[in-house]
Amino acid sequence: MINMILMGSFVYSSGLGRYGSYSSGYLTYLIFLLPAMLLGLWAQMKVKGTFEKYNLIENSKGMTGAQAARMVLDQNGLSYVRIEHIPGELTDHYDPHGQVIRLSTSVYGSTSVGAIGVAAHEAGHAVQHAEGYAPIKIRNTIIPACNIGSRVGPLMIIIGCLMAGSMGRTLIFYGILLFSLVALFQLVTLPVEFDASNRALMAIKDSGIFDNEDYDGAKKVLSAAAMTYVAALVTTLSQMFYYATRYLGVGRRRD
Repeated sequence: MINMILMGSFVYSSGLGRYGSYSSGYLTYLIFLLPAMLLGLWAQMKVKGTFEKYNLIENSKGMTGAQAARMVLDQNGLSYVRIEHIPGELTDHYDPHGQVIRLSTSVYGSTSVGAIGVAAHEAGHAVQHAEGYAPIKIRNTIIPACNIGSRVGPLMIIIGCLMAGSMGRTLIFYGILLFSLVALFQLVTLPVEFDASNRALMAIKDSGIFDNEDYDGAKKVLSAAAMTYVAALVTTLSQMFYYATRYLGVGRRRD
């Protein structure tokens, strides 16, 4: 989101936005994306606040995040998957290449409700990879193309803004098309993240060792985290729609 805002700022503040002045164009850009930006900020604040809240509440079993992840892994026959500690906060992730779950300081040794939710979620990703879960296979396949789209797409849009006529519109069109791969990646990510959370919550509930309060707290933490992925997709779609309507639509009328 920040990269695209800076891109819009460059086009207008450099006086190179041939479809509008800085004052009108950049203001329109910010107003157009304001709802998505606010949704993103709200989602970030929500997940941070929710995790901080439930990071202060100890789970009924006194189980650490690392132990919770181990429980989910063992339940699914993944005893070979390692669990490691990494520094930072909410830097938790599963590395499919190394077959290792890395848990942050605030999760690995913590006995909080939030910690078991996050740890079990990452274990859910390990289970997805082991089972060959279709959406995660699709996501891994399109990552190289999406990386190219995220880098080349915005650059093509900027260059297209500097050029007149059909050539400029063509570059903008293909730039938006490449950038749409980012939206595709984010769209495929949604079922991957929701499924990992569902697996985590099911494991917590089916274990029979946690109270209902533990389950409810973990569910709130994971639900808040899921909103960040929804917000990212909304932001990307808003950016694509803005550039398509402003540059392609207006450009055709002015040629």
